[in-house]
Amino acid sequence: MPISIAISAFVFNCINGLLNGIYVGYFLNSDININTIFIIGVFLFIAGMLINIQSDNKLISLRKDSDGYKIPNGGMFRLISCPNHFGEIIEWIGYFFIAFNFAALSFALWTFFNLVPRALNHHEWYNEHFDNYPKKRKAVLPYIL
Repeated sequence: MPISIAISAFVFNCINGLLNGIYVGYFLNSDININTIFIIGVFLFIAGMLINIQSDNKLISLRKDSDGYKIPNGGMFRLISCPNHFGEIIEWIGYFFIAFNFAALSFALWTFFNLVPRALNHHEWYNEHFDNYPKKRKAVLPYIL
């Protein structure tokens, strides 16, 4: 792994943690406003987390045989190459709706702009290395991208 990726991840987490910590420590009032936006956020966060966990488990199970790379199938892999990235994006969009502040929006956007290019890269790799890779499968956003 290039050192630039490790440094970028470190800087991202420092800035993200600082922004969210400042918000929680100084600007958040103690009243939780459970409204429609909050409930949508909880639903999105849980749905994204379940997609992420299921997809990661599928990828881990492919490595158990260690017979080289394989095409993942089932679950969200029917539609996209990187459902684990999609799930994480959905999680943090949900978090934004729950927290509904600039720090949470920054985190959701940062996650999106980090994971979409990675998913596009993975998708391209699969298409280059597998002649039988599903042609209708998108990279990260079902039916779109």
